[in-house]
This record gives sequence, C-alpha cells and structure tokens, in this order.
Amino acid sequence: MTQTGHQTGSKTAQAPTTVTSGLDRGALLDLLIILITLVAVKQSVLLFSAVGGGPASTVTAMIVGTYLLRRRSMRWADLGMVKPDSWPKTIFWAAVVFFLILMTAAAVSPGADLFFERQPRTNRFGDIEGDVAAFSMYLVIIWTHTAFFEELLFRAFIINRLQAVLGDMKWATPVAVVLAAAFFGYRHYYYQGMHGAIVTGCIGLTLGIYYVRRGRLNLWPMFLAHGFMNTLGFTIRFLGIEPD
Repeated sequence: MTQTGHQTGSKTAQAPTTVTSGLDRGALLDLLIILITLVAVKQSVLLFSAVGGGPASTVTAMIVGTYLLRRRSMRWADLGMVKPDSWPKTIFWAAVVFFLILMTAAAVSPGADLFFERQPRTNRFGDIEGDVAAFSMYLVIIWTHTAFFEELLFRAFIINRLQAVLGDMKWATPVAVVLAAAFFGYRHYYYQGMHGAIVTGCIGLTLGIYYVRRGRLNLWPMFLAHGFMNTLGFTIRFLGIEPD
C-alpha cells in the first residue's frame, strides 16, 4: 500500500500488520464470532421485521467487534476510522468512490439481467413517497447502519481478520477481498434475489479493492460515498420520481 501526499487519512494512523506467518487462530475466532452475530441476529429479527434485520445485526456486531478489537489491543482507528487531514481531499475521494460504485453497477447489471430477474424492493421498504416520517427514519438508518457500520464491518473488520487468518498465503489479500464481497452480496439476497446479490457483491468487491489500496488509511470517503448513494436512492423514492 502506497502512502503519498494525496492520502486523506491521519498521517499518524497506521494500519496494523495483518499478514502473519501461519494460521492466526485468534483472528479466525474473531471472524467467526462476527459472522455468526451478523447472520443470527439478522435472521432472528427478520422473523418479525423486514426492515430491522440488517440494522439490528450491524449494531450488535459493532458492539461485539469493538470488544474483540480491544481484546487484541486494537481500535477502529487502526482499521481506518480516523479524522481526515483534509476534508476537500476526502470529498474528492468520496466522489471517486461514488463514481466507482456507479460504474460497477452499470457494468455488472446487464450481465445479471441475462440470467436473473430483478426483485422489487417495495415489500421491504414500503411506499415512502411523500412520507416524511418514513423518509427520515430511513435517513437515520442510512447514515448509521449503511454508511458507517457496513463499511466498518464488511470492509474493515472482515477483510482485516481474513488477512490475518490467511497469514503469509501468497494471495491472502485478494482472497480476503473476494470472500468479504461474497458475504456482502449474500447479505442482500433475501430481498434483492440473486440479481441483487451479484450486483451488490461486485460493488462490495470494488469497495474492498479501494479499502486495501487507500481505505485503511481513512474510511471517510467510503462512508460518504456509500451514504450518499443510498440517500440518493431513497430521495428518488420519496419524491416519487423513481423510473418504472
């Protein structure tokens, strides 16, 4: 990972060494605990709430993840949650990440269309057109669960722990990024179907590549891009201008 004058993170913040010799059983345990937490809490809450499963699972996983990191004498700052040195540069890189998300979706969606049907999202999110209360609630969810918690968990924590588990394996980082992206896609299958899982998984792959190249220095561009992307989508639905 190249550290240049263009980085947006704190110059004093350094990512922890994640590649070790041999299997890191502690990292494997941390990874399994987080994965089980994310799946178990989500599936439990989905039994009575189509909307609450994702947020409930990431909030719980953030609490558990914070404890696990502290046990390893680590902090979220070690994984990239640091104050930017320059907000203009941070916003620039957020725009870059936003563009990469759009390009990934545009490139992958036509291929997914050939094999899988797009699933409507109205069953999960309901009709929020003109509903200020519902729109406000989703904005809170977007700027906590989606923008921050998903990036901290699905990129920072899972990729970091996978790299530690894989140790000195030659392809440790690419394998970690791909596995994290696959899990991210799986998380969206239950309401987006296979089409959405593939597209979202590929977006997760793009975000994972960005993370290992620049994001572990500062996650804020990823926070902002992810949050703005979802805010834009829900604003379109709220205003009733979503295309058929």
